[in-house]
Amino acid sequence: MTLSSVLFVGGGNMAGALIGGLLRNGWAPGAISVIEPDEARRATLQSGFGVRTLGAADDSLVGVDCVVWAVKPQLFTAAAAPCAAYLAGALQLSVMAGIRSDAIVRATGSEHVVRAMPNTPALIGQGMSGLYARAAVSMGERAEIERLLVPTGQTLWVEREEQLDAVTALSGSGPAYVFYVLEALIDAGVELGLSAPQSRQLALATFAGATALARDADEPPEVLRQRVTSKGGTTHAAITALDADGVKAAFLRALKAAHRRAAELGDEFGR
Repeated sequence: MTLSSVLFVGGGNMAGALIGGLLRNGWAPGAISVIEPDEARRATLQSGFGVRTLGAADDSLVGVDCVVWAVKPQLFTAAAAPCAAYLAGALQLSVMAGIRSDAIVRATGSEHVVRAMPNTPALIGQGMSGLYARAAVSMGERAEIERLLVPTGQTLWVEREEQLDAVTALSGSGPAYVFYVLEALIDAGVELGLSAPQSRQLALATFAGATALARDADEPPEVLRQRVTSKGGTTHAAITALDADGVKAAFLRALKAAHRRAAELGDEFGR
Protein backbone atom coordinates (compact mmCIF):
# COMPACT_ATOMS: atom_id res chain seq x y z
CA MET A 1 0.00 0.00 0.00
CA THR A 2 1.00 3.63 -0.45
CA LEU A 3 -0.42 6.33 1.77
CA SER A 4 -1.76 9.34 -0.06
CA SER A 5 -3.66 11.14 2.71
CA VAL A 6 -3.02 11.65 6.41
CA LEU A 7 -5.18 13.04 9.19
CA PHE A 8 -3.69 14.30 12.45
CA VAL A 9 -5.96 14.34 15.48
CA GLY A 10 -4.27 16.98 17.60
CA GLY A 11 -2.11 19.79 16.27
CA GLY A 12 0.59 20.20 18.91
CA ASN A 13 4.38 20.22 18.64
CA MET A 14 4.82 16.58 17.65
CA ALA A 15 2.12 16.84 14.99
CA GLY A 16 3.82 19.99 13.71
CA ALA A 17 7.17 18.19 13.50
CA LEU A 18 5.63 15.35 11.50
CA ILE A 19 3.68 17.66 9.20
CA GLY A 20 6.77 19.76 8.50
CA GLY A 21 8.72 16.61 7.71
CA LEU A 22 6.07 15.30 5.34
CA LEU A 23 5.99 18.59 3.45
CA ARG A 24 9.80 18.63 3.16
CA ASN A 25 9.60 15.10 1.75
CA GLY A 26 7.27 16.12 -1.05
CA TRP A 27 3.81 15.67 0.41
CA ALA A 28 1.26 18.18 -0.86
CA PRO A 29 -0.43 20.30 1.83
CA GLY A 30 -3.80 19.23 0.41
CA ALA A 31 -3.08 15.61 1.35
CA ILE A 32 -2.78 16.49 5.05
CA SER A 33 -5.64 17.37 7.41
CA VAL A 34 -5.63 18.24 11.10
CA ILE A 35 -8.40 18.14 13.67
CA GLU A 36 -7.54 20.77 16.27
CA PRO A 37 -10.23 22.33 18.50
CA ASP A 38 -8.10 25.35 19.40
CA GLU A 39 -8.79 28.12 16.89
CA ALA A 40 -5.46 29.88 17.34
CA ARG A 41 -3.55 26.65 16.81
CA ARG A 42 -5.60 25.92 13.66
CA ALA A 43 -4.69 29.35 12.30
CA THR A 44 -0.99 28.69 13.01
CA LEU A 45 -1.11 25.35 11.19
CA GLN A 46 -2.89 26.87 8.20
CA SER A 47 -0.52 29.82 7.88
CA GLY A 48 2.62 27.80 8.61
CA PHE A 49 1.92 24.70 6.52
CA GLY A 50 -1.09 25.40 4.31
CA VAL A 51 -2.78 22.17 5.43
CA ARG A 52 -6.51 21.68 5.85
CA THR A 53 -7.72 22.11 9.42
CA LEU A 54 -10.99 21.22 11.11
CA GLY A 55 -12.40 22.05 14.50
CA ALA A 56 -14.18 18.69 14.73
CA ALA A 57 -14.63 15.44 12.81
CA ASP A 58 -17.05 15.29 9.89
CA ASP A 59 -17.83 13.04 6.92
CA SER A 60 -15.09 14.66 4.83
CA LEU A 61 -12.72 12.33 6.68
CA VAL A 62 -14.09 9.20 5.04
CA GLY A 63 -11.40 7.57 2.92
CA VAL A 64 -8.38 8.98 4.79
CA ASP A 65 -5.53 6.47 4.50
CA CYS A 66 -3.85 7.07 7.86
CA VAL A 67 -4.81 8.79 11.09
CA VAL A 68 -2.13 9.99 13.50
CA TRP A 69 -3.32 10.23 17.10
CA ALA A 70 -1.39 13.13 18.62
CA VAL A 71 -3.60 14.27 21.49
CA LYS A 72 -2.77 14.16 25.18
CA PRO A 73 -3.44 10.66 26.58
CA GLN A 74 -6.19 11.84 28.91
CA LEU A 75 -8.05 13.37 25.95
CA PHE A 76 -7.88 10.34 23.66
CA THR A 77 -11.24 8.72 24.49
CA ALA A 78 -13.14 11.95 23.99
CA ALA A 79 -11.21 12.77 20.80
CA ALA A 80 -11.72 9.31 19.29
CA ALA A 81 -15.48 9.03 19.87
CA PRO A 82 -16.60 11.47 17.13
CA CYS A 83 -13.93 10.22 14.69
CA ALA A 84 -14.46 6.45 14.87
CA ALA A 85 -17.35 6.32 12.41
CA TYR A 86 -15.21 7.90 9.68
CA LEU A 87 -11.76 6.40 10.35
CA ALA A 88 -12.22 2.68 11.07
CA GLY A 89 -10.74 1.80 7.66
CA ALA A 90 -7.59 3.88 8.15
CA LEU A 91 -4.17 2.79 9.33
CA GLN A 92 -3.88 4.03 12.92
CA LEU A 93 -0.61 5.56 14.18
CA SER A 94 -0.41 6.69 17.81
CA VAL A 95 2.30 9.00 19.13
CA MET A 96 0.58 9.19 22.53
CA ALA A 97 2.33 7.97 25.66
CA GLY A 98 0.46 5.46 27.76
CA ILE A 99 -2.40 4.56 25.45
CA ARG A 100 -2.04 0.85 24.71
CA SER A 101 -3.00 -0.62 21.38
CA ASP A 102 -5.98 -2.55 22.81
CA ALA A 103 -7.53 0.76 23.84
CA ILE A 104 -6.94 2.20 20.36
CA VAL A 105 -8.59 -0.85 18.76
CA ARG A 106 -11.62 -0.47 21.01
CA ALA A 107 -11.91 3.25 20.33
CA THR A 108 -11.41 3.11 16.55
CA GLY A 109 -12.68 -0.30 15.50
CA SER A 110 -9.42 -0.99 13.64
CA GLU A 111 -6.81 -3.68 14.32
CA HIS A 112 -4.33 -1.90 12.06
CA VAL A 113 -2.60 -0.03 14.88
CA VAL A 114 1.01 1.10 15.23
CA ARG A 115 2.30 2.78 18.37
CA ALA A 116 5.26 5.14 18.22
CA MET A 117 7.27 6.53 21.12
CA PRO A 118 9.14 9.55 19.71
CA ASN A 119 11.27 12.05 21.58
CA THR A 120 11.64 15.82 21.38
CA PRO A 121 14.67 15.97 19.00
CA ALA A 122 12.12 14.86 16.39
CA LEU A 123 11.29 18.57 16.23
CA ILE A 124 14.63 19.17 14.46
CA GLY A 125 14.77 15.89 12.54
CA GLN A 126 17.15 14.27 15.06
CA GLY A 127 14.65 12.15 16.96
CA MET A 128 14.47 8.49 17.92
CA SER A 129 11.13 6.68 17.71
CA GLY A 130 10.42 3.22 19.06
CA LEU A 131 7.66 1.44 17.10
CA TYR A 132 5.32 -1.45 17.82
CA ALA A 133 2.80 -2.92 15.35
CA ARG A 134 -0.14 -5.18 16.08
CA ALA A 135 -0.31 -8.47 14.20
CA ALA A 136 -2.83 -7.14 11.65
CA VAL A 137 -0.36 -4.52 10.38
CA SER A 138 1.22 -5.65 7.12
CA MET A 139 4.85 -5.21 6.11
CA GLY A 140 3.69 -2.68 3.54
CA GLU A 141 1.92 -0.70 6.26
CA ARG A 142 5.04 -0.83 8.42
CA ALA A 143 7.04 0.57 5.53
CA GLU A 144 4.55 3.42 5.11
CA ILE A 145 4.75 4.26 8.81
CA GLU A 146 8.54 4.44 8.49
CA ARG A 147 8.10 6.73 5.49
CA LEU A 148 5.96 9.05 7.61
CA LEU A 149 8.47 9.12 10.46
CA VAL A 150 11.78 9.26 8.57
CA PRO A 151 11.81 13.09 8.50
CA THR A 152 11.82 13.13 12.31
CA GLY A 153 14.91 10.93 12.71
CA GLN A 154 15.61 7.25 13.33
CA THR A 155 13.14 4.43 14.01
CA LEU A 156 13.44 1.13 15.88
CA TRP A 157 10.81 -1.65 15.87
CA VAL A 158 10.16 -3.71 18.99
CA GLU A 159 8.34 -7.04 18.95
CA ARG A 160 6.44 -6.78 22.24
CA GLU A 161 4.29 -3.82 23.19
CA GLU A 162 5.55 -3.76 26.78
CA GLN A 163 9.01 -3.00 25.39
CA LEU A 164 7.73 0.47 24.56
CA ASP A 165 7.87 1.20 28.30
CA ALA A 166 11.63 0.58 28.14
CA VAL A 167 11.87 2.76 25.01
CA THR A 168 10.04 5.49 26.90
CA ALA A 169 12.46 5.21 29.83
CA LEU A 170 15.58 5.26 27.65
CA SER A 171 14.98 7.44 24.59
CA GLY A 172 11.56 8.99 25.20
CA SER A 173 12.69 10.60 28.45
CA GLY A 174 16.36 10.47 27.44
CA PRO A 175 16.77 14.03 26.15
CA ALA A 176 15.98 15.29 29.65
CA TYR A 177 18.84 13.19 31.05
CA VAL A 178 21.22 14.72 28.51
CA PHE A 179 20.03 18.24 29.38
CA TYR A 180 20.45 17.38 33.07
CA VAL A 181 24.09 16.36 32.56
CA LEU A 182 24.70 19.44 30.41
CA GLU A 183 23.32 21.62 33.21
CA ALA A 184 25.73 19.98 35.65
CA LEU A 185 28.73 20.39 33.32
CA ILE A 186 27.95 24.05 32.65
CA ASP A 187 27.44 24.81 36.36
CA ALA A 188 30.72 23.04 37.18
CA GLY A 189 32.59 25.00 34.52
CA VAL A 190 31.33 28.28 35.98
CA GLU A 191 32.30 27.21 39.49
CA LEU A 192 35.78 26.40 38.19
CA GLY A 193 36.24 29.91 36.80
CA LEU A 194 34.85 29.89 33.25
CA SER A 195 32.05 32.17 32.10
CA ALA A 196 28.59 30.68 31.50
CA PRO A 197 28.86 31.12 27.69
CA GLN A 198 32.30 29.48 27.68
CA SER A 199 31.06 26.57 29.78
CA ARG A 200 28.02 26.13 27.56
CA GLN A 201 30.09 26.09 24.37
CA LEU A 202 32.54 23.57 25.81
CA ALA A 203 29.83 21.30 27.22
CA LEU A 204 27.71 21.26 24.05
CA ALA A 205 30.67 20.67 21.74
CA THR A 206 32.03 17.92 23.99
CA PHE A 207 28.68 16.14 24.14
CA ALA A 208 28.14 16.41 20.39
CA GLY A 209 31.67 15.27 19.55
CA ALA A 210 31.68 12.34 21.96
CA THR A 211 28.28 11.17 20.72
CA ALA A 212 29.42 11.36 17.09
CA LEU A 213 32.59 9.43 17.95
CA ALA A 214 30.59 6.73 19.78
CA ARG A 215 28.19 6.47 16.84
CA ASP A 216 30.91 6.02 14.26
CA ALA A 217 33.38 3.90 16.25
CA ASP A 218 33.53 0.10 16.11
CA GLU A 219 34.29 -0.14 19.83
CA PRO A 220 31.65 0.10 22.59
CA PRO A 221 31.49 3.23 24.78
CA GLU A 222 33.27 1.39 27.60
CA VAL A 223 36.41 0.96 25.44
CA LEU A 224 36.25 4.56 24.23
CA ARG A 225 36.06 5.73 27.84
CA GLN A 226 39.03 3.56 28.86
CA ARG A 227 41.13 5.06 26.06
CA VAL A 228 40.87 8.54 27.56
CA THR A 229 41.19 7.40 31.18
CA SER A 230 44.90 7.15 31.90
CA LYS A 231 45.55 5.86 35.40
CA GLY A 232 46.59 8.71 37.63
CA GLY A 233 45.39 11.34 35.15
CA THR A 234 42.63 13.94 35.31
CA THR A 235 39.96 11.80 33.66
CA HIS A 236 40.75 8.91 36.00
CA ALA A 237 40.27 11.24 38.95
CA ALA A 238 36.89 12.33 37.61
CA ILE A 239 35.64 8.81 36.83
CA THR A 240 36.81 7.59 40.24
CA ALA A 241 34.78 10.36 41.88
CA LEU A 242 31.70 9.48 39.78
CA ASP A 243 32.02 5.80 40.68
CA ALA A 244 32.42 6.66 44.36
CA ASP A 245 29.16 8.62 44.18
CA GLY A 246 27.38 5.72 42.46
CA VAL A 247 26.44 7.70 39.35
CA LYS A 248 26.05 4.65 37.08
CA ALA A 249 23.82 2.94 39.63
CA ALA A 250 21.84 6.16 39.98
CA PHE A 251 21.16 6.18 36.23
CA LEU A 252 19.92 2.60 36.45
CA ARG A 253 17.56 3.56 39.29
CA ALA A 254 16.38 6.58 37.28
CA LEU A 255 15.55 4.53 34.20
CA LYS A 256 13.78 1.92 36.30
CA ALA A 257 11.69 4.70 37.84
CA ALA A 258 10.79 6.01 34.37
CA HIS A 259 10.02 2.47 33.18
CA ARG A 260 7.77 1.88 36.18
CA ARG A 261 5.94 5.17 35.59
CA ALA A 262 5.44 4.36 31.90
CA ALA A 263 3.74 1.10 32.89
CA GLU A 264 1.58 2.96 35.42
CA LEU A 265 0.46 5.42 32.74
CA GLY A 266 -0.46 2.48 30.54
CA ASP A 267 -2.59 1.07 33.36
CA GLU A 268 -4.19 4.46 33.94
CA PHE A 269 -4.93 5.52 30.36
CA GLY A 270 -4.47 2.45 28.22
CA ARG A 271 -7.09 -0.03 29.36
